[in-house]
Amino acid sequence: MSSALKNNALKIVRRLRDHGFKAYFVGGAVRDMVMNIKPADYDIATDASPEDITKLFRRVIPVGEKFGVSLVVLGGKSFEVSRFRLDGVYEDGRRPKSVEPADEKEDVNRRDFTINAMLLDPIGDRLFDYVGGQEDIARRLIRTVGDAADRFAEDKLRLLRAVRFAVRFDFEIESETMSAIRRLADRVTDVSGERIGDELAKMFSGPHPDRALTLLDETGLLDVVLPEVAAMKGVEQPSGFHPEGDVFEHTRKMLGLFGGGTVTLAFGLLLHDVGKPATFTETDRIRFHRHDEVGADIAEKILRRLRFRRDTVKRVRMLVRNHMRFIHVKDMKRATLKRFLAMDDFDELLELFRLDCLASHASLDLYDFVKGEKEHMEPVLPEPLITGKDLIEMGYEAGPMFKEMLDAAADARLEGEIATREAARDMVRRLFPLSRRQNR
Repeated sequence: MSSALKNNALKIVRRLRDHGFKAYFVGGAVRDMVMNIKPADYDIATDASPEDITKLFRRVIPVGEKFGVSLVVLGGKSFEVSRFRLDGVYEDGRRPKSVEPADEKEDVNRRDFTINAMLLDPIGDRLFDYVGGQEDIARRLIRTVGDAADRFAEDKLRLLRAVRFAVRFDFEIESETMSAIRRLADRVTDVSGERIGDELAKMFSGPHPDRALTLLDETGLLDVVLPEVAAMKGVEQPSGFHPEGDVFEHTRKMLGLFGGGTVTLAFGLLLHDVGKPATFTETDRIRFHRHDEVGADIAEKILRRLRFRRDTVKRVRMLVRNHMRFIHVKDMKRATLKRFLAMDDFDELLELFRLDCLASHASLDLYDFVKGEKEHMEPVLPEPLITGKDLIEMGYEAGPMFKEMLDAAADARLEGEIATREAARDMVRRLFPLSRRQNR
């Protein structure tokens, strides 16, 4: 797929060149090739206008004609083709009010970071680096193109992108760039919650999520975009259970052990103890009563603020709400344990628990017990032996008691006490005589 993608991008460059236009690979693809990483996509910069692009290619999507940006669809994939440009005044902290055509040198000097501002002639195999991107890659540095304050003032999302690139490539942030981020951190809220959430999702689900937390804290961005997580700093925990330190350090350690994966597990880890600051008490020892319940509400509030999808919010809430249930697994009734293990997305919950253990007391006794039970349990819960329709046929009136009656039958089946429909009906008649009022 990667070679086909590159070949189609090369076809676009060739066609532009054949019609007298300049055309280069630009941005992340060039950066990745310099770093010997296979690019996931290819962007192309040219002096051709959107009108020229429309004439030259069969399938063109005009996604940003005002900014000289088009998508050329070739081989079932979309390639961003943008006109060399100079940006006008940025009024909304995200996009320029106007643009004007420029040459390639002027175009790269408007871009965000040096590592993303190189051009490659894929036909002549020549690299054009007007901003020191190669040198910064060699030095493992994230540095803005030109004045850092100007670049961040133009687009506040770059404040988070600087951290994300530093985390992704395990680079350092250049000193002047870092200073500008710290000065302007509170301006990141000029950006929509959705875009902030997208950057955070990439950071915490990618490699080195523990460093993402560290850098967000060091830049001052954490206090702005995730104040509830920043509040975990300095919140002490009982040393017998948590020799690693406070809640923030525990969370950072879990993220380090995680090392990247799904967005839901990443945020489950990040937010699993977010309720602890609000529930901290110290009596016989430090306690966090109901921090799982409180944390689930806080996690939902955070993810909704960041405009995450409903299914993501629901799953993360489930992870936070249920992460403490494992401490009771050996005392659960068989039916309760089976229901717990059959929960949707239980595998992610179990992995969160494993990392929680490793990042604290390091004992995997309960984890191994649950894993063993899970491996020997039926993959799904059995269909109910009786339903509400059966209860009505037995002479019961529909009402609030139905749930209790059906749950009792389901529990008895999971406990192995009954196995047939008739046995379930007999058990209900015995536990809930028809003389009892059903609608109390």
